[in-house]
Amino acid sequence: MAEVVRMPKMSDTMTEGVIAKWHKKVGDKVSSGDLVADIETDKATMDFESFQEGTLLYIGAKEGSAVPVDSVIAVVGAEGEDYKTVLESSGEAKVEKVEVAPETAETSDKPETKAVEEEPGIDPESVGATIIRMPLLSDTMTEGVIAEWHKKVGDKVKSDDTLADVETDKATMEVTAYAEGTLLYVGVEKGQAAKVNDVIAIVGKEGTDVQALLKGGKAAPQGDAKPQEAKPEHKEDVLQESSSSDSDLRIKASPLAKKIAKDKGINLNQVKGSAEGGRIVKKDVEEFTPAAKPQEVKHAESTAAVPQTPVAPAGKQETPVSIPQYIGEEKFTEKPVTQMRKIIAKRLSESLFTAPHIFVTMSIDMDSAMAARVKMNEFSPVKISFNDIVLKASAIALKQHPSINSSWLGDKIRVNEHVNIGVAVAVDEGLVVPVVRFADGKSLSHISMEVKDFAQKAKSKKLQPSEMEGSTFTISNLGMFGVDEFTAIINSPNAAILAVSGIQQVPVVKNGAVVPGNVMKVTLSGDHRVVDGASAAAYLQTLKSLLEEPVRLLV
Repeated sequence: MAEVVRMPKMSDTMTEGVIAKWHKKVGDKVSSGDLVADIETDKATMDFESFQEGTLLYIGAKEGSAVPVDSVIAVVGAEGEDYKTVLESSGEAKVEKVEVAPETAETSDKPETKAVEEEPGIDPESVGATIIRMPLLSDTMTEGVIAEWHKKVGDKVKSDDTLADVETDKATMEVTAYAEGTLLYVGVEKGQAAKVNDVIAIVGKEGTDVQALLKGGKAAPQGDAKPQEAKPEHKEDVLQESSSSDSDLRIKASPLAKKIAKDKGINLNQVKGSAEGGRIVKKDVEEFTPAAKPQEVKHAESTAAVPQTPVAPAGKQETPVSIPQYIGEEKFTEKPVTQMRKIIAKRLSESLFTAPHIFVTMSIDMDSAMAARVKMNEFSPVKISFNDIVLKASAIALKQHPSINSSWLGDKIRVNEHVNIGVAVAVDEGLVVPVVRFADGKSLSHISMEVKDFAQKAKSKKLQPSEMEGSTFTISNLGMFGVDEFTAIINSPNAAILAVSGIQQVPVVKNGAVVPGNVMKVTLSGDHRVVDGASAAAYLQTLKSLLEEPVRLLV
Protein backbone atom coordinates (compact mmCIF):
# COMPACT_ATOMS: atom_id res chain seq x y z
CA MET A 1 0.00 0.00 0.00
CA ALA A 2 1.22 3.51 -0.81
CA GLU A 3 2.68 5.57 2.04
CA VAL A 4 3.03 9.34 2.31
CA VAL A 5 6.42 10.90 3.09
CA ARG A 6 6.22 14.03 5.23
CA MET A 7 8.62 16.90 5.88
CA PRO A 8 10.53 15.80 9.01
CA LYS A 9 11.29 18.07 11.99
CA MET A 10 15.10 18.05 11.95
CA SER A 11 15.70 20.54 14.78
CA ASP A 12 13.83 21.89 17.78
CA THR A 13 13.37 25.31 16.13
CA MET A 14 12.50 24.08 12.63
CA THR A 15 9.09 25.09 11.31
CA GLU A 16 9.69 24.49 7.60
CA GLY A 17 12.32 23.04 5.31
CA VAL A 18 13.49 23.84 1.79
CA ILE A 19 13.99 21.05 -0.73
CA ALA A 20 17.57 21.82 -1.80
CA LYS A 21 17.80 18.85 -4.19
CA TRP A 22 15.86 15.73 -5.13
CA HIS A 23 18.04 12.62 -5.59
CA LYS A 24 15.10 10.57 -6.90
CA LYS A 25 12.46 11.30 -9.52
CA VAL A 26 8.93 9.99 -10.10
CA GLY A 27 9.13 6.36 -11.21
CA ASP A 28 12.47 5.58 -9.51
CA LYS A 29 12.82 2.59 -7.19
CA VAL A 30 13.39 3.51 -3.55
CA SER A 31 14.85 1.27 -0.86
CA SER A 32 14.93 1.83 2.89
CA GLY A 33 17.98 3.96 3.70
CA ASP A 34 18.25 5.48 0.19
CA LEU A 35 19.11 9.19 0.00
CA VAL A 36 15.93 10.79 -1.34
CA ALA A 37 16.57 14.53 -0.95
CA ASP A 38 18.74 17.26 0.60
CA ILE A 39 16.69 19.42 2.97
CA GLU A 40 17.84 22.89 4.05
CA THR A 41 16.71 23.64 7.60
CA ASP A 42 17.18 26.77 9.71
CA LYS A 43 20.54 25.42 10.91
CA ALA A 44 22.06 23.18 8.24
CA THR A 45 21.52 21.30 4.98
CA MET A 46 20.88 17.65 5.84
CA ASP A 47 20.38 14.33 4.04
CA PHE A 48 16.86 12.90 4.06
CA GLU A 49 16.75 9.13 3.82
CA SER A 50 13.73 7.00 2.97
CA PHE A 51 12.17 4.72 5.55
CA GLN A 52 9.88 3.17 2.90
CA GLU A 53 10.48 0.79 0.02
CA GLY A 54 8.82 0.80 -3.39
CA THR A 55 8.44 3.22 -6.30
CA LEU A 56 8.40 7.00 -5.99
CA LEU A 57 4.86 7.74 -7.24
CA TYR A 58 4.52 11.41 -6.44
CA ILE A 59 6.61 14.49 -5.56
CA GLY A 60 4.72 17.30 -3.86
CA ALA A 61 7.39 20.00 -3.59
CA LYS A 62 9.74 21.34 -6.23
CA GLU A 63 13.43 22.04 -5.61
CA GLY A 64 13.89 25.39 -3.89
CA SER A 65 10.39 25.47 -2.40
CA ALA A 66 9.73 25.73 1.35
CA VAL A 67 7.46 23.13 2.95
CA PRO A 68 6.01 23.29 6.50
CA VAL A 69 6.99 20.52 8.90
CA ASP A 70 4.72 17.44 8.65
CA SER A 71 3.43 18.38 5.18
CA VAL A 72 3.41 15.69 2.47
CA ILE A 73 6.44 15.92 0.18
CA ALA A 74 6.22 12.54 -1.59
CA VAL A 75 4.35 9.25 -1.91
CA VAL A 76 6.05 5.82 -2.15
CA GLY A 77 4.20 2.64 -3.11
CA ALA A 78 3.86 -0.15 -5.64
CA GLU A 79 4.45 0.72 -9.30
CA GLY A 80 1.22 1.83 -10.99
CA GLU A 81 -0.65 2.09 -7.67
CA ASP A 82 -3.28 4.81 -7.29
CA TYR A 83 -1.82 7.20 -4.72
CA LYS A 84 -4.58 9.83 -4.93
CA THR A 85 -6.71 8.15 -2.28
CA VAL A 86 -3.72 8.18 0.08
CA LEU A 87 -3.25 11.91 -0.51
CA GLU A 88 -6.93 12.59 0.13
CA SER A 89 -6.95 10.57 3.32
CA SER A 90 -3.84 12.44 4.53
CA GLY A 91 -5.61 15.77 4.05
CA GLU A 92 -3.30 16.82 1.20
CA ALA A 93 -5.71 16.53 -1.70
CA LYS A 94 -4.88 20.05 -2.84
CA VAL A 95 -1.24 19.11 -3.34
CA GLU A 96 -2.33 16.91 -6.22
CA LYS A 97 -2.30 19.99 -8.44
CA VAL A 98 1.46 20.38 -8.15
CA GLU A 99 2.22 16.74 -8.97
CA VAL A 100 5.43 16.37 -10.93
CA ALA A 101 4.23 13.42 -13.03
CA PRO A 102 4.57 14.55 -16.69
CA GLU A 103 1.22 13.31 -17.94
CA THR A 104 -0.70 15.08 -15.15
CA ALA A 105 1.17 18.34 -15.72
CA GLU A 106 0.23 18.33 -19.41
CA THR A 107 -3.43 17.63 -18.61
CA SER A 108 -3.67 20.41 -16.04
CA ASP A 109 -2.24 22.95 -18.49
CA LYS A 110 -4.84 22.43 -21.22
CA PRO A 111 -7.92 24.04 -19.62
CA GLU A 112 -5.90 27.12 -18.74
CA THR A 113 -4.71 27.52 -22.35
CA LYS A 114 -8.24 27.11 -23.60
CA ALA A 115 -9.47 29.87 -21.34
CA VAL A 116 -6.92 32.26 -22.80
CA GLU A 117 -7.89 31.33 -26.35
CA GLU A 118 -11.56 32.01 -25.68
CA GLU A 119 -10.88 35.49 -24.24
CA PRO A 120 -12.24 38.18 -26.62
CA GLY A 121 -10.11 40.94 -28.08
CA ILE A 122 -7.04 41.39 -30.26
CA ASP A 123 -3.42 41.05 -29.25
CA PRO A 124 -1.86 44.52 -29.86
CA GLU A 125 1.36 43.01 -31.20
CA SER A 126 -0.50 41.01 -33.85
CA VAL A 127 -1.75 44.23 -35.49
CA GLY A 128 1.41 46.25 -34.91
CA ALA A 129 -0.07 48.46 -32.20
CA THR A 130 1.39 49.55 -28.86
CA ILE A 131 -0.57 50.32 -25.71
CA ILE A 132 0.98 53.22 -23.75
CA ARG A 133 0.37 52.97 -20.02
CA MET A 134 0.94 55.44 -17.19
CA PRO A 135 4.58 54.70 -16.21
CA LEU A 136 5.98 54.50 -12.70
CA LEU A 137 8.12 57.65 -12.74
CA SER A 138 9.12 57.66 -9.05
CA ASP A 139 9.36 55.12 -6.25
CA THR A 140 6.41 56.69 -4.39
CA MET A 141 4.18 57.43 -7.40
CA THR A 142 0.69 55.90 -7.42
CA GLU A 143 -0.90 58.10 -10.09
CA GLY A 144 0.05 60.84 -12.54
CA VAL A 145 -1.75 63.89 -13.92
CA ILE A 146 -1.55 64.68 -17.65
CA ALA A 147 -0.15 68.23 -17.60
CA GLU A 148 0.04 68.56 -21.40
CA TRP A 149 -0.50 66.42 -24.50
CA HIS A 150 2.12 67.08 -27.21
CA LYS A 151 0.26 64.93 -29.73
CA LYS A 152 -3.41 64.62 -30.63
CA VAL A 153 -5.39 61.72 -32.06
CA GLY A 154 -4.47 61.27 -35.74
CA ASP A 155 -0.93 62.69 -35.41
CA LYS A 156 2.03 60.68 -36.64
CA VAL A 157 4.28 59.48 -33.83
CA LYS A 158 7.92 58.47 -34.06
CA SER A 159 10.07 56.57 -31.61
CA ASP A 160 11.42 58.89 -28.89
CA ASP A 161 8.69 61.48 -29.54
CA THR A 162 7.28 63.01 -26.35
CA LEU A 163 3.58 62.18 -26.11
CA ALA A 164 2.75 64.05 -22.93
CA ASP A 165 4.04 65.79 -19.83
CA VAL A 166 3.01 63.95 -16.69
CA GLU A 167 2.92 65.60 -13.28
CA THR A 168 3.96 63.14 -10.54
CA ASP A 169 4.21 63.56 -6.78
CA LYS A 170 7.79 64.82 -7.23
CA ALA A 171 8.18 66.51 -10.62
CA THR A 172 6.73 67.01 -14.10
CA MET A 173 8.25 64.50 -16.50
CA GLU A 174 7.93 63.50 -20.13
CA VAL A 175 6.28 60.29 -21.34
CA THR A 176 7.88 58.91 -24.51
CA ALA A 177 6.03 56.86 -27.12
CA TYR A 178 8.71 54.19 -27.72
CA ALA A 179 6.61 53.23 -30.79
CA GLU A 180 5.98 54.44 -34.34
CA GLY A 181 2.67 54.94 -36.10
CA THR A 182 -0.47 57.01 -35.61
CA LEU A 183 -1.87 58.14 -32.27
CA LEU A 184 -5.15 56.20 -32.30
CA TYR A 185 -6.47 56.79 -28.83
CA VAL A 186 -6.10 59.15 -25.88
CA GLY A 187 -7.60 57.69 -22.69
CA VAL A 188 -6.93 60.52 -20.25
CA GLU A 189 -7.54 64.17 -21.05
CA LYS A 190 -5.33 67.07 -20.03
CA GLY A 191 -5.63 67.80 -16.31
CA GLN A 192 -6.99 64.36 -15.46
CA ALA A 193 -5.24 61.78 -13.26
CA ALA A 194 -4.54 58.17 -14.14
CA LYS A 195 -3.26 55.42 -11.88
CA VAL A 196 0.09 53.77 -12.59
CA ASN A 197 -0.26 51.14 -15.36
CA ASP A 198 -3.60 52.55 -16.63
CA VAL A 199 -3.94 52.90 -20.41
CA ILE A 200 -3.36 56.51 -21.46
CA ALA A 201 -2.84 56.12 -25.23
CA ILE A 202 -2.59 53.68 -28.14
CA VAL A 203 -0.19 54.01 -31.08
CA GLY A 204 -0.53 51.86 -34.21
CA LYS A 205 -1.68 51.63 -37.81
CA GLU A 206 -4.27 54.12 -38.92
CA GLY A 207 -7.79 52.65 -38.89
CA THR A 208 -7.11 49.97 -36.28
CA ASP A 209 -10.12 49.04 -34.10
CA VAL A 210 -9.26 50.69 -30.78
CA GLN A 211 -12.04 49.10 -28.71
CA ALA A 212 -10.97 45.61 -29.75
CA LEU A 213 -7.38 46.53 -28.89
CA LEU A 214 -8.42 47.67 -25.42
CA LYS A 215 -10.09 44.31 -24.78
CA GLY A 216 -7.14 42.40 -26.18
CA GLY A 217 -4.76 44.47 -24.08
CA LYS A 218 -6.80 43.57 -20.96
CA ALA A 219 -6.99 47.22 -19.99
CA ALA A 220 -9.52 50.02 -20.18
CA PRO A 221 -9.40 53.76 -19.44
CA GLN A 222 -10.48 55.07 -16.04
CA GLY A 223 -13.13 57.35 -17.44
CA ASP A 224 -15.64 57.03 -20.27
CA ALA A 225 -13.44 58.93 -22.70
CA LYS A 226 -13.63 57.71 -26.32
CA PRO A 227 -11.13 58.32 -29.14
CA GLN A 228 -13.20 61.07 -30.74
CA GLU A 229 -13.77 62.77 -27.38
CA ALA A 230 -10.05 62.95 -26.73
CA LYS A 231 -9.45 65.28 -29.70
CA PRO A 232 -8.74 68.86 -28.60
CA GLU A 233 -11.85 71.00 -29.20
CA HIS A 234 -10.35 74.43 -28.54
CA LYS A 235 -7.96 76.23 -30.85
CA GLU A 236 -6.13 77.80 -27.96
CA ASP A 237 -5.15 74.30 -26.72
CA VAL A 238 -3.65 73.51 -30.13
CA LEU A 239 -1.81 76.83 -30.22
CA GLN A 240 -0.48 76.32 -26.72
CA GLU A 241 0.68 72.84 -27.65
CA SER A 242 2.38 74.13 -30.79
CA SER A 243 4.09 76.98 -29.04
CA SER A 244 5.41 74.75 -26.24
CA SER A 245 6.82 72.19 -28.68
CA ASP A 246 8.48 74.87 -30.83
CA SER A 247 9.91 76.71 -27.84
CA ASP A 248 13.68 77.19 -27.89
CA LEU A 249 13.77 77.86 -24.17
CA ARG A 250 14.22 74.16 -23.39
CA ILE A 251 16.38 71.49 -24.99
CA LYS A 252 14.31 69.18 -27.15
CA ALA A 253 15.51 65.71 -26.18
CA SER A 254 13.96 62.42 -25.22
CA PRO A 255 14.05 61.44 -21.53
CA LEU A 256 16.31 58.49 -22.37
CA ALA A 257 18.72 60.78 -24.23
CA LYS A 258 18.78 63.17 -21.27
CA LYS A 259 19.54 60.33 -18.86
CA ILE A 260 22.38 58.96 -21.00
CA ALA A 261 23.82 62.46 -21.43
CA LYS A 262 23.69 63.06 -17.68
CA ASP A 263 25.40 59.72 -16.95
CA LYS A 264 28.15 60.43 -19.50
CA GLY A 265 28.57 64.08 -18.53
CA ILE A 266 27.62 65.35 -21.98
CA ASN A 267 26.26 68.86 -22.43
CA LEU A 268 23.16 68.51 -24.62
CA ASN A 269 23.71 72.02 -26.02
CA GLN A 270 26.64 70.51 -27.95
CA VAL A 271 24.62 67.63 -29.42
CA LYS A 272 22.81 67.98 -32.73
CA GLY A 273 19.44 66.23 -32.87
CA SER A 274 18.54 64.00 -35.80
CA ALA A 275 14.83 63.55 -35.06
CA GLU A 276 11.98 65.75 -36.24
CA GLY A 277 12.40 69.39 -35.26
CA GLY A 278 16.02 68.84 -34.22
CA ARG A 279 14.97 66.64 -31.28
CA ILE A 280 17.86 64.77 -29.63
CA VAL A 281 17.34 61.02 -29.31
CA LYS A 282 19.35 58.16 -27.80
CA LYS A 283 21.35 57.55 -30.99
CA ASP A 284 22.56 61.18 -31.13
CA VAL A 285 23.96 61.06 -27.59
CA GLU A 286 25.62 57.65 -28.03
CA GLU A 287 27.31 58.73 -31.29
CA PHE A 288 28.39 62.14 -29.97
CA THR A 289 32.12 62.80 -29.54
CA PRO A 290 33.66 66.15 -28.54
CA ALA A 291 36.12 65.93 -31.45
CA ALA A 292 33.24 65.89 -33.91
CA LYS A 293 31.95 69.30 -32.80
CA PRO A 294 32.10 72.15 -35.34
CA GLN A 295 34.70 74.82 -34.57
CA GLU A 296 32.15 77.57 -34.15
CA VAL A 297 30.00 75.52 -31.77
CA LYS A 298 33.10 74.71 -29.77
CA HIS A 299 33.94 78.39 -29.53
CA ALA A 300 30.42 79.31 -28.47
CA GLU A 301 30.39 76.60 -25.83
CA SER A 302 33.72 77.71 -24.42
CA THR A 303 32.41 81.24 -23.92
CA ALA A 304 29.25 79.95 -22.24
CA ALA A 305 31.09 77.58 -19.93
CA VAL A 306 33.19 78.54 -16.93
CA PRO A 307 36.40 80.15 -18.29
CA GLN A 308 39.59 78.22 -17.68
CA THR A 309 41.72 81.38 -17.34
CA PRO A 310 40.77 84.67 -15.67
CA VAL A 311 39.82 87.59 -17.91
CA ALA A 312 40.66 90.27 -15.35
CA PRO A 313 44.25 90.90 -14.26
CA ALA A 314 45.63 88.62 -11.57
CA GLY A 315 45.00 89.86 -8.03
CA LYS A 316 41.79 91.68 -8.88
CA GLN A 317 39.62 88.62 -9.54
CA GLU A 318 39.84 85.06 -8.26
CA THR A 319 40.42 82.32 -10.81
CA PRO A 320 37.28 80.18 -11.09
CA VAL A 321 37.79 76.56 -10.10
CA SER A 322 36.99 73.96 -12.75
CA ILE A 323 35.46 70.90 -11.06
CA PRO A 324 36.26 67.69 -12.95
CA GLN A 325 33.40 65.32 -13.64
CA TYR A 326 33.58 61.78 -12.34
CA ILE A 327 31.50 59.24 -14.26
CA GLY A 328 30.59 56.19 -12.19
CA GLU A 329 28.42 53.20 -12.78
CA GLU A 330 25.59 52.15 -10.47
CA LYS A 331 25.39 48.39 -10.13
CA PHE A 332 24.45 45.75 -7.60
CA THR A 333 23.92 42.03 -7.23
CA GLU A 334 21.05 40.21 -5.57
CA LYS A 335 21.01 36.73 -4.14
CA PRO A 336 18.14 34.71 -2.70
CA VAL A 337 17.79 34.55 1.07
CA THR A 338 18.88 31.16 2.38
CA GLN A 339 16.69 29.20 4.79
CA MET A 340 19.29 29.74 7.54
CA ARG A 341 19.25 33.52 7.01
CA LYS A 342 15.42 33.55 7.00
CA ILE A 343 15.27 31.78 10.34
CA ILE A 344 18.01 33.98 11.84
CA ALA A 345 16.05 37.08 10.78
CA LYS A 346 12.83 35.64 12.18
CA ARG A 347 14.32 34.56 15.52
CA LEU A 348 16.24 37.80 16.11
CA SER A 349 13.21 39.92 15.18
CA GLU A 350 11.02 37.94 17.56
CA SER A 351 13.61 38.31 20.32
CA LEU A 352 14.24 42.04 19.88
CA PHE A 353 10.60 43.05 19.42
CA THR A 354 9.16 40.64 22.00
CA ALA A 355 11.69 40.69 24.83
CA PRO A 356 12.36 44.14 26.36
CA HIS A 357 16.17 44.36 26.34
CA ILE A 358 18.27 45.92 29.10
CA PHE A 359 21.98 46.58 28.44
CA VAL A 360 24.65 46.82 31.17
CA THR A 361 28.33 47.43 30.28
CA MET A 362 31.41 46.93 32.46
CA SER A 363 35.16 47.41 31.89
CA ILE A 364 37.49 44.63 33.06
CA ASP A 365 41.23 44.88 33.73
CA MET A 366 42.74 41.97 31.77
CA ASP A 367 46.39 42.33 32.87
CA SER A 368 46.23 39.34 35.22
CA ALA A 369 44.24 37.25 32.74
CA MET A 370 46.83 37.90 30.02
CA ALA A 371 49.67 36.85 32.31
CA ALA A 372 47.73 33.77 33.51
CA ARG A 373 46.97 32.71 29.94
CA VAL A 374 50.68 32.70 29.07
CA LYS A 375 51.36 30.43 32.06
CA MET A 376 48.40 28.14 31.29
CA ASN A 377 49.53 27.59 27.70
CA GLU A 378 52.89 26.38 28.93
CA PHE A 379 51.16 23.33 30.42
CA SER A 380 47.90 22.96 28.47
CA PRO A 381 47.75 20.29 25.72
CA VAL A 382 45.81 22.78 23.55
CA LYS A 383 46.13 26.53 23.18
CA ILE A 384 43.71 28.30 25.53
CA SER A 385 42.16 31.49 24.12
CA PHE A 386 40.70 34.50 25.92
CA ASN A 387 37.29 33.33 24.72
CA ASP A 388 37.80 30.03 26.61
CA ILE A 389 38.71 31.93 29.79
CA VAL A 390 35.65 34.23 29.45
CA LEU A 391 33.42 31.20 28.83
CA LYS A 392 34.69 29.40 31.96
CA ALA A 393 34.36 32.56 34.09
CA SER A 394 30.84 33.18 32.76
CA ALA A 395 29.79 29.63 33.64
CA ILE A 396 31.07 29.94 37.23
CA ALA A 397 29.38 33.36 37.61
CA LEU A 398 26.08 31.91 36.35
CA LYS A 399 26.10 29.34 39.15
CA GLN A 400 26.25 32.23 41.61
CA HIS A 401 23.56 34.26 39.80
CA PRO A 402 20.86 31.78 38.66
CA SER A 403 18.45 34.58 37.64
CA ILE A 404 20.74 35.28 34.66
CA ASN A 405 20.69 31.58 33.76
CA SER A 406 16.91 31.61 33.26
CA SER A 407 14.18 31.61 30.61
CA TRP A 408 10.87 33.47 30.23
CA LEU A 409 8.06 30.98 29.52
CA GLY A 410 5.08 33.35 29.54
CA ASP A 411 3.21 32.26 32.67
CA LYS A 412 6.36 31.13 34.51
CA ILE A 413 10.13 31.67 34.72
CA ARG A 414 12.42 28.67 34.40
CA VAL A 415 15.58 28.93 36.53
CA ASN A 416 18.15 26.48 35.14
CA GLU A 417 20.43 24.72 37.60
CA HIS A 418 22.69 23.40 34.82
CA VAL A 419 24.91 25.71 32.75
CA ASN A 420 24.91 25.15 28.98
CA ILE A 421 26.63 28.03 27.19
CA GLY A 422 25.99 28.72 23.50
CA VAL A 423 28.96 30.12 21.55
CA ALA A 424 28.02 32.25 18.54
CA VAL A 425 30.06 31.19 15.49
CA ALA A 426 29.94 33.17 12.22
CA VAL A 427 29.61 31.18 8.97
CA ASP A 428 29.08 32.32 5.37
CA GLU A 429 25.29 31.94 5.54
CA GLY A 430 24.88 33.65 8.92
CA LEU A 431 25.35 32.56 12.51
CA VAL A 432 25.21 29.22 14.32
CA VAL A 433 25.33 28.67 18.08
CA PRO A 434 26.85 25.34 19.19
CA VAL A 435 26.43 24.59 22.90
CA VAL A 436 29.12 23.75 25.47
CA ARG A 437 27.16 21.64 27.97
CA PHE A 438 27.86 21.76 31.71
CA ALA A 439 30.58 24.35 31.10
CA ASP A 440 30.99 25.11 34.80
CA GLY A 441 32.36 21.62 35.47
CA LYS A 442 34.80 21.40 32.55
CA SER A 443 38.48 22.40 32.57
CA LEU A 444 39.81 25.20 30.38
CA SER A 445 41.62 22.75 28.10
CA HIS A 446 38.43 20.67 27.74
CA ILE A 447 36.42 23.80 26.86
CA SER A 448 39.13 24.89 24.38
CA MET A 449 39.10 21.56 22.51
CA GLU A 450 35.29 21.49 22.39
CA VAL A 451 34.95 25.05 21.07
CA LYS A 452 37.62 24.47 18.40
CA ASP A 453 35.84 21.29 17.29
CA PHE A 454 32.51 23.14 17.05
CA ALA A 455 34.09 25.95 15.02
CA GLN A 456 35.60 23.47 12.56
CA LYS A 457 32.29 21.64 12.17
CA ALA A 458 30.44 24.94 11.67
CA LYS A 459 32.77 26.00 8.84
CA SER A 460 32.33 22.63 7.08
CA LYS A 461 28.55 22.57 7.75
CA LYS A 462 28.76 19.36 9.76
CA LEU A 463 27.21 20.60 13.01
CA GLN A 464 24.33 18.39 14.10
CA PRO A 465 21.06 19.93 15.38
CA SER A 466 21.59 18.21 18.75
CA GLU A 467 24.85 20.17 19.14
CA MET A 468 23.00 23.48 18.80
CA GLU A 469 20.13 22.84 21.22
CA GLY A 470 19.59 23.38 24.93
CA SER A 471 21.61 26.54 25.68
CA THR A 472 20.80 28.44 28.88
CA PHE A 473 23.12 31.42 28.18
CA THR A 474 25.00 32.72 25.11
CA ILE A 475 28.33 34.44 24.48
CA SER A 476 29.04 36.51 21.36
CA ASN A 477 32.72 37.46 21.04
CA LEU A 478 33.97 40.02 18.48
CA GLY A 479 37.23 40.70 20.29
CA MET A 480 39.30 39.11 17.51
CA PHE A 481 38.07 41.92 15.19
CA GLY A 482 39.30 44.66 17.54
CA VAL A 483 35.77 45.83 18.38
CA ASP A 484 35.72 48.43 21.19
CA GLU A 485 32.16 47.77 22.36
CA PHE A 486 28.87 46.35 21.05
CA THR A 487 25.52 44.95 22.16
CA ALA A 488 24.00 41.62 21.15
CA ILE A 489 20.40 40.46 20.71
CA ILE A 490 19.26 37.75 23.14
CA ASN A 491 19.24 34.20 21.77
CA SER A 492 15.74 33.06 22.81
CA PRO A 493 14.70 31.34 25.01
CA ASN A 494 17.78 32.46 26.99
CA ALA A 495 17.26 35.39 29.34
CA ALA A 496 20.67 36.94 28.61
CA ILE A 497 23.61 37.13 26.21
CA LEU A 498 27.13 38.45 26.85
CA ALA A 499 28.80 40.62 24.18
CA VAL A 500 32.61 40.43 24.52
CA SER A 501 34.77 43.13 22.91
CA GLY A 502 38.50 43.31 22.19
CA ILE A 503 41.22 43.99 24.74
CA GLN A 504 42.34 47.60 24.31
CA GLN A 505 45.61 49.04 25.64
CA VAL A 506 44.57 52.28 27.34
CA PRO A 507 45.81 54.51 30.21
CA VAL A 508 44.42 53.38 33.56
CA VAL A 509 44.82 54.67 37.13
CA LYS A 510 46.48 52.25 39.56
CA ASN A 511 47.56 53.26 43.05
CA GLY A 512 47.03 56.92 42.18
CA ALA A 513 49.24 56.80 39.08
CA VAL A 514 48.35 56.70 35.40
CA VAL A 515 49.87 53.59 33.83
CA PRO A 516 49.27 51.59 30.64
CA GLY A 517 46.62 48.92 31.08
CA ASN A 518 44.72 46.30 29.10
CA VAL A 519 40.94 46.77 29.34
CA MET A 520 38.13 44.66 27.89
CA LYS A 521 34.52 45.84 27.81
CA VAL A 522 31.66 43.37 28.15
CA THR A 523 27.95 44.15 27.73
CA LEU A 524 25.20 41.96 29.16
CA SER A 525 21.90 42.08 27.23
CA GLY A 526 19.12 40.87 29.51
CA ASP A 527 15.43 40.11 29.06
CA HIS A 528 13.98 42.74 31.40
CA ARG A 529 11.03 40.46 32.14
CA VAL A 530 13.50 38.18 33.94
CA VAL A 531 16.70 40.19 34.47
CA ASP A 532 16.74 43.46 36.39
CA GLY A 533 19.49 46.08 36.21
CA ALA A 534 20.73 45.27 39.70
CA SER A 535 20.97 41.51 39.04
CA ALA A 536 22.74 42.16 35.71
CA ALA A 537 25.26 44.46 37.43
CA ALA A 538 25.84 41.91 40.22
CA TYR A 539 26.54 39.19 37.66
CA LEU A 540 29.05 41.41 35.82
CA GLN A 541 30.78 42.25 39.12
CA THR A 542 31.31 38.54 39.77
CA LEU A 543 32.53 38.00 36.20
CA LYS A 544 34.91 40.97 36.57
CA SER A 545 36.40 39.62 39.82
CA LEU A 546 36.94 36.18 38.25
CA LEU A 547 38.72 37.58 35.19
CA GLU A 548 40.82 40.06 37.16
CA GLU A 549 41.94 37.23 39.49
CA PRO A 550 42.01 34.15 37.18
CA VAL A 551 43.30 31.89 39.97
CA ARG A 552 39.73 31.88 41.30
CA LEU A 553 38.70 29.87 38.18
CA LEU A 554 40.64 26.94 39.58
CA VAL A 555 39.10 26.99 43.06
